[in-house]
Amino acid sequence: MAKFVSRLLTGLVVVAVVGLGYWAYAKWVYVEPMPDGLILANGRIEGDEITAATKLPGRCKAIHVREGDIVETGQLLAELEDNQLQAKLRQSEQAVNAASAQLRASQTALELLEYEVPLMIASAQAGVEHAKAVLEKARAAADQANRDAERFTDLAERGTIQQREGEQARLAATVARNDVRVAEAALNRAEKKLAEAQLGNRRIAAKTEEVEAYRAQVSQAEAARDEVQTTIDDMRITAPAAGIITTKLIEVGETVAAGSPLFELVDFDRLYLKVYVPEVQIGRLRRGLKAQIYTDAFPDRPFSATVGYISSRAEFTPKEVQTPDERVKLVYAVKLFLDENPDHCLTPGMPADAVIRWKEDAPWTPPRW
Repeated sequence: MAKFVSRLLTGLVVVAVVGLGYWAYAKWVYVEPMPDGLILANGRIEGDEITAATKLPGRCKAIHVREGDIVETGQLLAELEDNQLQAKLRQSEQAVNAASAQLRASQTALELLEYEVPLMIASAQAGVEHAKAVLEKARAAADQANRDAERFTDLAERGTIQQREGEQARLAATVARNDVRVAEAALNRAEKKLAEAQLGNRRIAAKTEEVEAYRAQVSQAEAARDEVQTTIDDMRITAPAAGIITTKLIEVGETVAAGSPLFELVDFDRLYLKVYVPEVQIGRLRRGLKAQIYTDAFPDRPFSATVGYISSRAEFTPKEVQTPDERVKLVYAVKLFLDENPDHCLTPGMPADAVIRWKEDAPWTPPRW
């Protein structure tokens, strides 16, 4: 009887130990597999680094950001010394002002010529017309005087009139002929004055060319000024994109060469999760598949992502990467690009889990490791 009780107790203890072990395994060890159509992976959130470099050599005058600062596109990061360039800028601005003053003076002279020349031509043309009329009148008077002189001379020779009246008629004809010559000379002077007035058009053309020459000088001076200003702007290093400063490679007082990288930053709107997928599962993936990303900071808030890159070469499992089957040795790098990063809550370096759906009818399930 004692042996029976002993064996019974031993059996009960064995059953209890087995049951307890099974319960512990089911509670703490056993992990329910992911539904068919989903691939589980993990990694760290990363972003493509953008380098802010200088185009020109110089000495650093000021730095306005530190590592970890969040910057916007175009925000000033650092400045290089530009004292000599500022002096050149002032000189070029003075050249622009001088050329502009010459241009304005030339334009004023041109406007005056364009107003005066038509008036002078019109006045000269009127003078020519008047001289022509005077000449016609003098010629008519001369013709009449000649006829009167012939007639009065004939009458005087016949004794019809006194000899004196014939002489007066001949004298009047002579005066009339002299008036014609005076009128012809006046017409000649009026025509020369008209020709001189018409030369004003050439003066206008010459002044127009002068204005264009001054305008070209202004454009040249402005181009030189803009070139100096562009060089000064290049001495101000700005953020090429919005993101976070990850690396600062310069200090105040240091001299940098042209093309030297000064800052590195990551764009928060172009983050991705780099995961590693086992070799046996990589054939199920293709670009464009949807995924959900989970982080410890937001455990109940999945972030949508898209498969955008699949490595063409396998590699050994990195030490920091976790896989469901630790026997997996070869994996492929896959990048899951975040569709959005609301409020920039996700940052580079954050660990995250990913669920990639390669079957459209597979239900989304949080990661289970």
